Amino acid sequence: MAKRLTMFSKLLIVFLILLAIGFGGKWVLNNTAFGKNLQEKAEQERIDQSEEEKQESNNSSNAKTETNSKNGGLFNNSNRKDDNTLRVQLVTWPGYTPGLYFNEGALANTRSRFYKDYGFKVEFVKEDDLLNAADAWAADEFDILVQTADAFPLYTAPDEMASLNPTAFMQVDWSRGGDAIIAKRGINSINDLRGKKIALAVPAPAQTMLITALESAGMSINDVKVVKTTDNIAAAELFNSPDIDAAVVWSPFDIEATSKVPGSKILLTTVEQSHIIGDIMFAKKEVIQAKREMFNGFYEGWMKGVAELKDPGNRRKGVKYLAEFLQFPEADAEAMMSTVHLASHGDNMNFFGINKSFRGMTGGDLYNKMNKKFFQMKDNPKLAPNWKKVIATGPIINADSKLRGAAYAAEGAKEFEPATAKEKSAPALASKPISINFASGQYKLSENAKTIIDIQFAEVAKSFGNVRVRVEGNTDNVGGRQMNMNLSQKRAQSVADYLRMTYNMSANRFVVVGNGPDKPVKGCETNSTANCKAQNRRTEFQLLAVQ
Repeated sequence: MAKRLTMFSKLLIVFLILLAIGFGGKWVLNNTAFGKNLQEKAEQERIDQSEEEKQESNNSSNAKTETNSKNGGLFNNSNRKDDNTLRVQLVTWPGYTPGLYFNEGALANTRSRFYKDYGFKVEFVKEDDLLNAADAWAADEFDILVQTADAFPLYTAPDEMASLNPTAFMQVDWSRGGDAIIAKRGINSINDLRGKKIALAVPAPAQTMLITALESAGMSINDVKVVKTTDNIAAAELFNSPDIDAAVVWSPFDIEATSKVPGSKILLTTVEQSHIIGDIMFAKKEVIQAKREMFNGFYEGWMKGVAELKDPGNRRKGVKYLAEFLQFPEADAEAMMSTVHLASHGDNMNFFGINKSFRGMTGGDLYNKMNKKFFQMKDNPKLAPNWKKVIATGPIINADSKLRGAAYAAEGAKEFEPATAKEKSAPALASKPISINFASGQYKLSENAKTIIDIQFAEVAKSFGNVRVRVEGNTDNVGGRQMNMNLSQKRAQSVADYLRMTYNMSANRFVVVGNGPDKPVKGCETNSTANCKAQNRRTEFQLLAVQ
């Protein structure tokens, strides 16, 4: 017959079991991979909790001391992070996903690979008000600001900003559908914008997009009526007004705005105008120099993030962090990601002019062009310094030997299939006639003709890197028709060959057409004067919409 255990026996057994569990648990913790992993997780949770408590304390302190400056600034020196943390301003834009991914979120934390691999922390802060951001940056509340290369002269020209030596050190992305020109019924090409009222954020990258689009049709900003707005969202709202014909807007407001106006359409996006809005990051020159190793690590880590996001699993993780940062649904964040091309290390080598063999669009092309435009349009009080004087290529060059392989390579030129017969007569997105003089009966380009192509069309072709270029040759009526048909075809082919060889463009990109005398300029159909004959001896460049 079994005996009943006394209370003392029960307590003794419980004590022995606990003792065994304690010694066994200690052995597991100290002598197995599982145990060591538990210890590491516990230590990380302790560190993270400490970081969160510190962050909450800082936020509480900041809330008490936050004040607005005369420029509407939201920050002051009480917010300044420690010297081992880079504080980076971002806006509502998907191109910043690589940084959020590599940092394991927006907050400064010890899980961040910036911290694990390079020994410093990064904090990303969303601030869409660029005036507030600039004010905070001037007060050293931000180490790094974001902007676009074309709009950067707005920071490097004004004395109060120029004195802080704003210096670009990294390209983040190219807009690829994130910006658009929308138009109402009856406007089917860029040429149709002549004389129309266009809602436009000024000064802003929207100006660059519109100016370059108009140039592709042989026009300037003076050929349209600009209705100035504060930002692209306001431009989209103005599009609903009956007296506005077109607007430059952000995605997804292009879809939203055109859905409200019957007969309206998305005329052009940065899918077609693929190399016009390039986002950059910049800092004070002195800060880049003082924190050289941190900026080197920031650039290198960001580029690793770009490369790793090509993996679908990593991309999902990046989208998650982007959605959390923007407080958007993940589906929206994923859709936003499709509107940008994340700039790789190779792209940065090209963008900053380090790769001397590159013939595409560079940051210097965009910056120097808009530097002159902003001054001419009185958006800037004076000309800004040249691009080479406002950039720091040290972080890019420092990382070059470490970032090799296909994952870090530059984006290649778009591959085109051979042109179809249909594309020889398809409607043009934009048409730009240019007079290129040939010797009588000849089709070889003179040096003067090459210069005209360089000045009047090469930049347009680089900006619209994703679209076909139709080159149409035309003649007057002097000589036999068939001779003129053959001659115009050869002349158009000479122009296409020059662009292909000089700017490394795909041969399949060009649709070459010889019209002979069959498409005279309006009013010069009879070739009755020398002036009309000269106008009819023209070469026309046409951009075809992406199919």
